[in-house]
Amino acid sequence: MLFWKKETQLDRIKYKLEKAMRKDTAFLVFGASSHKYRVDEKLIAKELTDWQAKNQVTLPEPYAQFLTKVGNGGAGPYYGIYSIEKATSYTDSALTTKCVLHPRMTKEEWNHLTEPLINDEDISDLEYDAARDRVLGGMLCIGTQGCEYDMYLVLEGKHRGKIVYTSDFYPDRPFFFVYEDNFLDWYERWLDEIILDYDIAWFGSRMPGDENALIQVYQNAPNEEIKSKALDGMFKFKKISQPTIDFLKNVADQGQKDRITAIQLICKTSVDAGRDYLLELLHSDRNEDLLHALQILNWYGKSADLSEFIKVIVQSLDRVHDPETLRHVGYVLESSGAITLQNFAPFLCHTDSNIQTAAIYATRSCSDKSESWEIIQQMFMGGGKEVVKNTILYWGIIPHEKLLPYYKAEWPEYKNNNNFREKFIGCLKELNLPDDYFDKE
Repeated sequence: MLFWKKETQLDRIKYKLEKAMRKDTAFLVFGASSHKYRVDEKLIAKELTDWQAKNQVTLPEPYAQFLTKVGNGGAGPYYGIYSIEKATSYTDSALTTKCVLHPRMTKEEWNHLTEPLINDEDISDLEYDAARDRVLGGMLCIGTQGCEYDMYLVLEGKHRGKIVYTSDFYPDRPFFFVYEDNFLDWYERWLDEIILDYDIAWFGSRMPGDENALIQVYQNAPNEEIKSKALDGMFKFKKISQPTIDFLKNVADQGQKDRITAIQLICKTSVDAGRDYLLELLHSDRNEDLLHALQILNWYGKSADLSEFIKVIVQSLDRVHDPETLRHVGYVLESSGAITLQNFAPFLCHTDSNIQTAAIYATRSCSDKSESWEIIQQMFMGGGKEVVKNTILYWGIIPHEKLLPYYKAEWPEYKNNNNFREKFIGCLKELNLPDDYFDKE
C-alpha cells in the first residue's frame, strides 16, 4: 500500500484517483481509455435507500460508501465500475439468494455445482437459468474485464463484501476470490499499483505487496501453496531489485518446487542474470526443462544477446520430441535467422502430423526453401494433401519446377481466391511459365 496522511480511506482514494490520472495521461493502463479515471455523479442517500428497499438487499458498507462518497460507477479496475443501475441490469435474478461460492472451493465442489451447466446438453432454458442462479446467487455484477470475464461483489454470507472474478463455467476452474476483504481495499490497491507502475494486466489475481513483503510471506509461509503464490505475486513488478534477484537465485539454487518460477522472475528483469540457469535447463536431460528454458527465452529474450543459447538449441534439436517444444524452438530461433530447412528436415518429414505442422510453421521465415526443394518434395510425397495445404498457408508457393505437380493438384481449390491465386501466378512468373500453366491438362 501507499500511505498518505489523509483523514479517511475515501479521502485517499479521491486523492489517488487524481494521482493515477496524472501518472497515466496516455491511458495506457488496460481499460483506462474507457473510464479515463473519471467517476460518475455520486448517489444521494435516498437513491441508495430506495434501491436497497426495491431489491431487498443491504449493500456491504465499503461499496455503499463508494457509491455515495466517491461516485456511482466510473473509473475502476479493467473497464471500470458499473453504476448501481447498470450493475442491477447485468445481474441475474438471484440477488437475495444464498452465495454458495467460497475462496477455498475445491475442483470437486465446483464440478458438482456446475455440472448441469457444463454437461447436460438437454437442459431447458429454465433449468439452465436456475442452475446459473445457484452459482451466481447472492452476488452483484459490478463490472467487466472484457470477453467472458466479469467482477462480482458478494452480498451475503461469510464472505460478504469480497470481490469475485468470474468467467464461463469450465471444469476444474472455480471462480477466483481476490485477496482483499472489501471493495475499498481492492479499489485502493488498484490505484496504488498504477501509481507504482506495476504491470496490472491481470490486476487482483496475484498476491498483493511489494518485493520485501512478498519475500517475507515466502520465508514465513506455512505451506508450498503460499510460497508459490508469493513468488507469483512478483510477476506484477516490471523489474525487480538486485536484493530480490539474490533472493530468487537462492530459491533457484536450493532446487525447490518453485525453482522454475524463480528463474523466470530473474530473467524477466535480466536474461543475463539468469544465463547460467538457462544454460543448465537447456543442457538438462529432462524435456520439461528444455521447454521451460525455451519459453523463458521467448518471453523475455527479445532484447538480449541469445547467441550462446542459439548454439545450444541448434545442437539440441535431436532431443525435441513434441510439438509444443518444437513451436518454442521456432519462436526463439526465428529472430536469429538460425532456422534452416536442413536442420528442421527430420521434423518436416516426421510421421506425427502435429510435429510436422509445428515444423512447417516454425520454418515459415526460412530463406533456403528453393535450395532445399528435395526436403519439400520428400515431405509432400510422404504427407499428402494436408501437408501441401499447410505449406501453402504458412510458406506461400515455393518456385521450383519439381514442386509444380503438387501445387497443380491443389490449384482448383485456390484459383478463385485472389490472395492465393496471386501467389500461384507469382511462382509461375519466377519460373518463366505462362499464367495458364496450372489449367492445362
